[in-house]
Amino acid sequence: MKIAVLPGDGIGPEIIAEALKVLRALGEAFEFEMAPVGGAGYDACGHPLPETTLRLAEAAEAVLFGSVGDWKYDTLPRELRPEQALLGLRKSLGLFANLRPAILYPELAGASTLRAEVVAGLDLLFVRELTGDIYFGTPRGRRVVKEGPFAGSAEAFDTMRYSEPEIRRIAHVAFQAARGRQHKLTSVDKANVLETSQFWRETVGAVGAEYPDVTLEHLYVDNAAMQLVRNPKQFDVLVTGNMFGDILSDEASMLTGSIGMLPSASLDAAHKGLYEPSHGSAPDIAGRGIANPLATILSAAMMLRYSFERAEQAARIENAVKKVLAKGLRTADIYENGSERVGTGAMGDAVVAAL
Repeated sequence: MKIAVLPGDGIGPEIIAEALKVLRALGEAFEFEMAPVGGAGYDACGHPLPETTLRLAEAAEAVLFGSVGDWKYDTLPRELRPEQALLGLRKSLGLFANLRPAILYPELAGASTLRAEVVAGLDLLFVRELTGDIYFGTPRGRRVVKEGPFAGSAEAFDTMRYSEPEIRRIAHVAFQAARGRQHKLTSVDKANVLETSQFWRETVGAVGAEYPDVTLEHLYVDNAAMQLVRNPKQFDVLVTGNMFGDILSDEASMLTGSIGMLPSASLDAAHKGLYEPSHGSAPDIAGRGIANPLATILSAAMMLRYSFERAEQAARIENAVKKVLAKGLRTADIYENGSERVGTGAMGDAVVAAL
């Protein structure tokens, strides 16, 4: 099992180290190869996604990714900023389906920003389209306004676009995921305003005809954002476009107590994937040994399940995380009175011990 390991920036190397520690404890035949990415890639090779890193990711069977970004790179041109590495990997590897589970562990109910009775038992799955939408629409850039009251002033523009095949393939992923869960799917758009969203709604509805056993509902994104904090347990699987999915899944992370608990998988059509925590690089706490590695460890479990079909080993890791939380161990982001505060390395060690 050949895995490209891309630690990246900020807390990335720290949390990746703990995920590798857990994977090695399984005793499987993993082959890890490291490469720089993001700001580390820029520092090493003058580009956030060096050619050697991209080639390694293409040759690997899966990619384990840390995080990218640091304030010190904010003055770089946009095409050289660390975040462009992640967009480049998604596009080059054809990673169009982003799966983001949002699960509230019973022990963390007190860490959620909502009342326990509202979020207890929460188990959502976001299916986010990853290679289209406004993040990849063309053309984009800046120009001078030629007519109207603002003539002569500068403007910036990005183009939101989706093709029918792009929408259909992510819809199939979402419907199939719903079949394996509660047979309920919510499609999120802004069809009352955007032509792109109207097209999205029509296409998802057409695909839905192929899944008569799945109940499909459509929801505007602003209402979905409100409902996620009002009554999140009404949802099971949610499918949406790139930008809306980015925002809503981060909102849902706070329902679970901390974004440090949320793993993610970005898959191609053959289930080759890039696995990463949903959170960012957190440069303000980098190097202090206090970051929560559980999202990265759980991302490694998703890698075992989706790319390597090692469901039993994935479940072992997930159950080990549950045991550690049940023992009361907490990193700073999920700490509450009565629990035991531990650092990044100690949390990783605890998961290994639970295995």
